[in-house]
Amino acid sequence: MHCLCCEIMLKNLINKTKTLLEMIKFEHTLFAIPFAIIAMMLAANVIPTLYQMFWILIALTFARTVAMLWNRIVDAKIDARNPRTKNRAIPKGLVSVRSAMVMLLISCIVFVFSAYMLNSLSFILSFPALLIVFLYSYLKRFTWLSHFVLGFVDAMAPAGAWIAIRGDLPFSIILLSGAVILWVGGFDILYSLMDLDFDKKEHLFSIPVIFGVKRAIFLSRLMHTLMVAALILFGVLYPMHVLYFTGIVFVVILLVYEHSLISPGDFSKVEKAFYETNIGVSGIMLFFSALDIFLKLRF
Repeated sequence: MHCLCCEIMLKNLINKTKTLLEMIKFEHTLFAIPFAIIAMMLAANVIPTLYQMFWILIALTFARTVAMLWNRIVDAKIDARNPRTKNRAIPKGLVSVRSAMVMLLISCIVFVFSAYMLNSLSFILSFPALLIVFLYSYLKRFTWLSHFVLGFVDAMAPAGAWIAIRGDLPFSIILLSGAVILWVGGFDILYSLMDLDFDKKEHLFSIPVIFGVKRAIFLSRLMHTLMVAALILFGVLYPMHVLYFTGIVFVVILLVYEHSLISPGDFSKVEKAFYETNIGVSGIMLFFSALDIFLKLRF
């Protein structure tokens, strides 16, 4: 009987953990963290201390958790009306708003504490960072600039990782963060195509709603082109070497593939493009940048 109770409790714990990870889209953390690791390696001349690495990764993970939890809480009623999102954890009743708020508070405390454990500037900046995260979730009710603010939220990852180690923010790292803004903002424009009809009905703002589908797709392509330009300029200014630029070539191939899946008359492959290409983009940049950094300092 005791073993049966333990088994039931374990299954419940596993199911609740799966629900939580699904609600906060934990895998989306993989978008920003690779660029943060690149900045971290450059700031530390390859390998930071275990202390720095631990607290930076904790800060990044819980910052992302705060962003996703707050977004799910604020948008719970909207999500319940949207056919695409009505099965999310809060609208479906799998997680209560109260429980989500408790998890949010804990995540905020862990994020701020991890910033405090790094240095005073990281600690001070953790508060405006949280403010930006909280404001983002309301923006689509008022402005189409939400795509760019989301990019800025993710771009805080490489900037924050550098600041955590060096305590400053040079122009080269601003360029790297700018590339992240353009990349994330560009694919968020494409992602919003899936909610085009719903957003129009609910009077929500997005670039496809305000400017039309063709212009939105063009702007996304332009932003990704500028992202590549920013990565190249960063590589020249820092400077990086041949392996880093080889990674950019593969990124270009992935981005071309992503945009080939989407046309003004067909949004059916948006989600496929979103997941398959964007995790690949950050992973490829980390792989080739890490090799470049290791070999550059070794030879």
